[in-house]
Amino acid sequence: MSSDTPDAAAWRRAITRFVTVIPHTRGFGLTVLEAGPERVLLRLPWDDDLLGDSTRGLLHGGVATMLLDTACGSSVLPALPEPEVCPTLDLRVDHYRPGVTGQDLHVEARVVSVTASVVFTEGRLWQRAERPIARGIANFMRLGARNTPPGFKQALFAAENDHD
Repeated sequence: MSSDTPDAAAWRRAITRFVTVIPHTRGFGLTVLEAGPERVLLRLPWDDDLLGDSTRGLLHGGVATMLLDTACGSSVLPALPEPEVCPTLDLRVDHYRPGVTGQDLHVEARVVSVTASVVFTEGRLWQRAERPIARGIANFMRLGARNTPPGFKQALFAAENDHD
């Protein structure tokens, strides 16, 4: 591994920085458990504000969609030769069962294929490992170095004491 290749700890910090820029993921306390070219693993602690049906204690479907989109998008960055901006092109969510109150949410995503113009990903959302809630298939448009803001990679990997 070259000294320019980020290790798992550096990717975890970079993806944490990436997801905490998003106000709702920061506000709900989304944490990055693992990050690297093979996969990204995130955890969202349970909060009653995540309920879509408070009478039955069920997770809002939009929360599942947001988590899958965020995890799949996060998995794109370490899978590319250099981080670049890749907006969501499309996202499909298959809901298997409702999420329930009181249990943290976990989401894992990985890149399936990278082309010159699109990155294909898949993700899985669960509360208990043996009980998946949903699966997401997401595709991201590659904008390339020309359309990625200067300093994007440096901002992702800035030292903790650097001020953005």
